[in-house]
Amino acid sequence: MKASLGYLIDPLIKGNPITFHILGICSALAVTTSLVTALTMSGALTIVLVLSNVTISAIRNHIPDSIRLIVQITIIASLVIVIDLFLQAFAPETSKRLSIFVALIVTNCLVLARAETFARQKPVWPSLLDGLGNGLGYSMILLIVGSIRELFGTGNLLGYSVLPLVENGGWFQPLRLMLLAPSAFFIIGFLVWIIRSWRPEQIEEPEFKILTPDGATRP
Repeated sequence: MKASLGYLIDPLIKGNPITFHILGICSALAVTTSLVTALTMSGALTIVLVLSNVTISAIRNHIPDSIRLIVQITIIASLVIVIDLFLQAFAPETSKRLSIFVALIVTNCLVLARAETFARQKPVWPSLLDGLGNGLGYSMILLIVGSIRELFGTGNLLGYSVLPLVENGGWFQPLRLMLLAPSAFFIIGFLVWIIRSWRPEQIEEPEFKILTPDGATRP
């Protein structure tokens, strides 16, 4: 039971795919201009992660090693096509706002990394929990970034006015910089700093060390 909970809980903070493994950054920069697009992308990627993990785990003993990457990418691509068509049919406006980024889940390093390093080696149940846990960890960061960017970039959340705008007689002037990709980069960097300050064991060892005149070394 503890192991099962670990698969689900560890990716939230301890092994978060974005703040710890630094995976899936591109979509986190591109689709977090609003909470709606962040929610949609989070849901789409989580569904693909769970279903691809389960499928690859279920057939892992029947996939020849020489073609495993081709099979994994084919499964992931098939799931992404279904999700993309579903969004085009039932949420066309959101689909347009997400543009090509749903389709690019196929190349998202997080999805392929979990398939290759986990689902290919583990049974179905742990693979399902791993996919769900990593999807939730990814979603948590996207929702935080999307909320901050929409709130301070427009004064709204989910389309509802939260901060009274100057143009409507209020006090808040939207920060248009928050709607540009660099703002997401800085927000994610700030989240990485907060988490690694709280959990210093996540800080990587420096690749190079400086040799001081007394023969000692320092980072």
